[in-house]
Formats: sequence, structure tokens, C-alpha cells
Amino acid sequence: MKHRVAEADAILVLCSHDERVAERGVELFHEGWAPLIIFSGGCGAITKTLWDEPEAERFARIAMSLNVPRESILVEANSTNTGDNIAFTKRLLEERGLDPEKFIVVQKPYMERRAFATFRKLWPEKDVIVTSPRVSFRDYLAGYAHSSLSADDVVGIMVGDLQRIKLYPARGYQIAQEIPDDVWEAFEQLVRGGYDKYLIR
Repeated sequence: MKHRVAEADAILVLCSHDERVAERGVELFHEGWAPLIIFSGGCGAITKTLWDEPEAERFARIAMSLNVPRESILVEANSTNTGDNIAFTKRLLEERGLDPEKFIVVQKPYMERRAFATFRKLWPEKDVIVTSPRVSFRDYLAGYAHSSLSADDVVGIMVGDLQRIKLYPARGYQIAQEIPDDVWEAFEQLVRGGYDKYLIR
């Protein structure tokens, strides 16, 4: 979404199978953009087959290995989707007596827009900036594909994400966003090409 990173009260890292998202959150913390880093994520549809621990606990461990103090980290380890990430983080902060006004949300590059739309729907009174690992599409695929998640899987996940951007506002999960005609045509071509594994049926 090309948001410019600015000073905030908290960095909210939406966890997943992509550990580089954790590293991006740590980078922002060490650059001094916010004093608190929150990792939100349980065992998702993909990671429950990859790891034997919640995503947030894994990401928090990465952060501590990169010299983020434990007292600067909060862990929300029960959410299984983006809506839960926001709702459960909101509840965790309330339980801790914390009320950040401005967040930097960190997500995978192709999920920035959906993270933004979900945050805006579920927590509209807060300010939000979204960012992600700084990497090109080609380099992302080259560095990301592995035995458990191929490059085709990554493209399929991206296709599924675009479908959710279109469908989720009517279900109350996100704010509505305009999808240009050429983008939706590309979606349809990819679905016809077999990239339909992660679609909502």
C-alpha cells in the first residue's frame, strides 16, 4: 500500500508461515518506530502442518534472538485468521491496561491491503500504518518456496487473498476496497489456470 512508516505506539506483527515478517517487525523496533512489539497468531491453516507451536511464540523467539527485550514483547497465540488477530490483540491490550493509539501493522507483502481493511473495520478508532518485508515479487518467490510450500502455493494464496478482498466486506469482515478491472481479470485468468487451492468455495 506504500504507506510511509512513522512513529507509533505499537508494532503489531500478524504472524504466518513467513518468518521474514517477524524480521521486518524487529527491524522497525530497532529503528525506534515504536516501543512495543506484539506478535499475533496461533496455529493457522498452513502452519498447523508445518510447526508444533503457535506462530506468535515462534515469532517472539525470533525477535528475542535478534535482541528485542522480552519486556518489550506481547504474545497473542490463539488467533487463526486476520479478524481474530485484531480482535484478540484488542482484548489482550485491554487486559494489560494498555491503550495504544497508533499502530504499525506488519504483514506479508501481498496481505498488506487485507490487513489494512480488516483493521479499519474492526478497530476504526485507531490509527494504522501497514508495511511488510521490502522485497520484489520475483525475489519473494525465489526465497520463499520450499518443500512444504511451493511457488505455486504462494501464488494460490495470493489469489485467495484477492478473492477475500472482494467478498469479505459483505460479510462484515473488512472495509470495502476498489478492485481495478484489470486486476480482477488477472484473478480470473489465474483461477482458470488452476490457482484455486486457497479459494473460498
